[in-house]
Amino acid sequence: MLGSVFLKTIRDRWVGWLVTYLSLVVLLLMVMAIYKEVDLSLYSNLPEVYRSMLGLPTDADVASLSIRSLIGTYGAITVASVALAMGSGLVAREERTGTIGLLLANPKSRTHVLVSTTAVMALFTVLMAGALWGASVVSAAMLDVSIEGMEVGALSLHMLVNTLFYGLLALAVSSWTGNRGAALGASVGLLVVSFVAAGALPLLENGADYVKAVPWHYFVGSDPLLNGVSWGDLGVLLAACALFFGLALYGLNRRDLKGQSTGVTLLDRLRSHPLTEKVIGRLAGSARVSSIWVKTASEYQTHLVITAVYMFTVQGLMMGPLYAAIPEETRAAADAAFAAMPPAFLALFGGGGMGSPEAYYQIETFGMVAPIAIMIVAVAIGAGALAGEEAKRTMGLLLANPITRTRVVAAKTVTMLVYSAIIGAVTFAGVAAGAAVGGLDMSYGNIAAACVLQTLVGLVFGSLALALSAGTGRRKLAIWGAVGAALMLHVYNSVSMIGDTLAGWEWVSPFHFYIGNDPLANGMDWSHAAVLAAISVVLIGAAFVLFPRRDLRQGGE
Repeated sequence: MLGSVFLKTIRDRWVGWLVTYLSLVVLLLMVMAIYKEVDLSLYSNLPEVYRSMLGLPTDADVASLSIRSLIGTYGAITVASVALAMGSGLVAREERTGTIGLLLANPKSRTHVLVSTTAVMALFTVLMAGALWGASVVSAAMLDVSIEGMEVGALSLHMLVNTLFYGLLALAVSSWTGNRGAALGASVGLLVVSFVAAGALPLLENGADYVKAVPWHYFVGSDPLLNGVSWGDLGVLLAACALFFGLALYGLNRRDLKGQSTGVTLLDRLRSHPLTEKVIGRLAGSARVSSIWVKTASEYQTHLVITAVYMFTVQGLMMGPLYAAIPEETRAAADAAFAAMPPAFLALFGGGGMGSPEAYYQIETFGMVAPIAIMIVAVAIGAGALAGEEAKRTMGLLLANPITRTRVVAAKTVTMLVYSAIIGAVTFAGVAAGAAVGGLDMSYGNIAAACVLQTLVGLVFGSLALALSAGTGRRKLAIWGAVGAALMLHVYNSVSMIGDTLAGWEWVSPFHFYIGNDPLANGMDWSHAAVLAAISVVLIGAAFVLFPRRDLRQGGE
């Protein structure tokens, strides 16, 4: 298989793309079925300006909102995330695992390796876009939903090019640095910032003049679902894709490759500094890794730092002055449009609106981004804590020391808990600072309640990843199992808010206990916090039971 880099890359990467596609199709069917219950008169009686803001042509069925929300928003973010995760690891992952030398030992040049692996990413992206397009048409036919007037193919094409943009950006950074963390940080940061800016800038006075600097604008700015393909916007994204690929080729061919991961961790730096050598030496223990949680903390420091800085600055501090700068009439018009939306559609974004600072922070920060921030750290640690050690063939070395498997699970769990709490605390600091700088009258107690619940709901899925990692030893299964469950349960929570089909079953989703009480407005519901904490305790307990009873794996993801 090594003789064909193209086939090897397909073998290594097809699972994530397939899981993503199946999850999105299930969600598409679920949302489309629920939206059939919405009274069409709700939309037919809306003023034209509001229908335009919602993206609804006059002759479209309301259920076609599912296509916009699943392909134009959730689907686009999810597929772009899969692509940038792949792009960041095409080169850096081979270097980190020490297999780049084996790969290049075949009669293949670096250029051939990069072209072959990039071709797989492009192939998967094309297949995903085409398959989602087909699934939308088939689902609409199955459920007797009219999508007349909707340019689903145009939206899928825009999603395809948008996905390649972020995937190739990650590839370029990875090829130049050999650092997967740096590639993920740069591409994920741009993805989230551009997504938020594309929605927020047009609301500001003269903000529309700056939105053209935002990549996400070229995906949705022309509204391809209503207006068809915008070749000018696609041309901008395709030019950037060509630039990124050219930079990746140049960077990979000019750089000395690493035989294996050789990065210096924060722990190593502190241990080598004369002022902190003794303290860190006692904390970290001897070479027998007597304090495993410190070792794990060092390994995931990049995840923590990037996520913490982003949550404090972009999602916390900047949002307060941004809301204060939006003209009052613009807020009123936008809030009226939000109020006209069905509850389930608004809940897809976590609820909120423009009528108050709390509602604004809810839709911009706490609805989707805040729990995702916790999950980025918690799921990474939960999945990599045990299965990651097995994949790197270091679990045997770790257990060769006088430590039990139970102690290993406990130490990894401590790191996950500490890092998640840090992200929650940093989010609180950022939002509180943003409210103060913007002169917003927000309750710091309510902000703290939202951040505590944000941490707890993120830990639920981090704990699920830990349990899957402990039970299977497969890192990919743990990651995609936790991410897939989070996506499904978030959408389930939103659709359960409308109609009679799921009435009384909201409690099935942990997200109900996160935002069901609207903590930014109403403060803490301790029963909800207790439920989320109990779920995490049960899943972590399962990891303690499963890991000591399983034969360890050596290698593989």
